Amino acid sequence: MFKNEQQLRSDIRQFVINELLMGDASAMLADGESFLETGTIDSTGVLEVVMFLEHSYSMKVDDRELVPENLDSVDNIVQFVMRKTQRLQQPEHVA
Repeated sequence: MFKNEQQLRSDIRQFVINELLMGDASAMLADGESFLETGTIDSTGVLEVVMFLEHSYSMKVDDRELVPENLDSVDNIVQFVMRKTQRLQQPEHVA
């Protein structure tokens, strides 16, 4: 789990540098730039991101969540993880 948004952002940026950019920190995009539009990530890269998120943050990424709005930039991933983990931490309401 992560302590705060800054740590989460740092962890995701480090993953992108190490795994998607082969350690080339100089190729790191701005946090809001699209991985797909810049060619930083392909479909295999998306699967790597999902595996990283599921393993690192004890969450399940559903097929319907595999959309650019959730996974196409550092900013999008940070917001997605924060939404998912907050939902997981909230008690379920009984109707």
